[in-house]
Amino acid sequence: MATAIPNSPSLETAPTQTYSWQNYHCAYAVHRSDASQGQPLLLIHPIGVGLSRHFWQRFSDEWQRQGQTNPLYAPDLLGCGESDMPRIAYRPEDWAQQLQAFIDTVIQEPVIVVVQGALFPVALRLAQQAPEQVTGLVLSGPPAWGVMTREAKPRQNQLLWNLFFDTPLGWGFYRYARREAFLRSFSQDKLFAQADDVDANWLKTLQQGAADLASRHAVFSFLAGFWRQDYGPDIRQLQQPVKVLFGEEASGISRRGKNDPADKRLNDYLSQLANGDGTLIPGRNVMPYEQPEAFVRETAAFVQRVGQSHSSR
Repeated sequence: MATAIPNSPSLETAPTQTYSWQNYHCAYAVHRSDASQGQPLLLIHPIGVGLSRHFWQRFSDEWQRQGQTNPLYAPDLLGCGESDMPRIAYRPEDWAQQLQAFIDTVIQEPVIVVVQGALFPVALRLAQQAPEQVTGLVLSGPPAWGVMTREAKPRQNQLLWNLFFDTPLGWGFYRYARREAFLRSFSQDKLFAQADDVDANWLKTLQQGAADLASRHAVFSFLAGFWRQDYGPDIRQLQQPVKVLFGEEASGISRRGKNDPADKRLNDYLSQLANGDGTLIPGRNVMPYEQPEAFVRETAAFVQRVGQSHSSR
């Protein structure tokens, strides 16, 4: 566990706050120190059983421990955490619109987006629809390039939703998937480099986040593939600076790109981004949680560069 640096600004308790979007109740927390300053970071959590803004807690603690002062905004996406959980099929465009409203009504200034894993399409759509509000992006373990450029199959996605996920079968599967034994096994097999890092805090957070069965709708929207399409042209057109971070032991869950080594995953992105750079750091697929020290160090250096560029305009 990280220890506080003597004389460093203390991190305030981050209580749940709320705002409204399209008549939905949406939750968020703000992590700021006594000496907060600089461009804010918008943290986009991954989608999965029990996942919410609490995914970023270790990152937030380490951010403060390393003496970084930029405020951190961690919203719960609709369908997750303490936000409302309507029974709908969620798409990246939905969450991007929610986050744009969050920037407009709560943050009220441009942000640097830090996004975990396969939620990159949400950050991409946000950067496209609000280019003046997103000055840079940090990608933590995005999907392999082959996954991100896979042709959309909307009919297949809808059939999966209608015939399995949005049925009593899906309800039963979710009850099984939120069991501690399943969460531990999946995390060790697919997410973490070291099995011992799948600790009690991680498992407790997931189980609490999945306690409300309505949280299944966001997870099943992801599993049904409503986020999948060919994002290649959109990624190539990104003009904001992008930092791509992969774990040295990065792996995939889907079959396409599953066995691509970390350096290939990174190079695939850097060869396509107009303004990108990247680094391999320790860890596998959830570096902000399993390797927060290295992840914060790389993110902070990028944030400083973007902030300097933004302030000189």
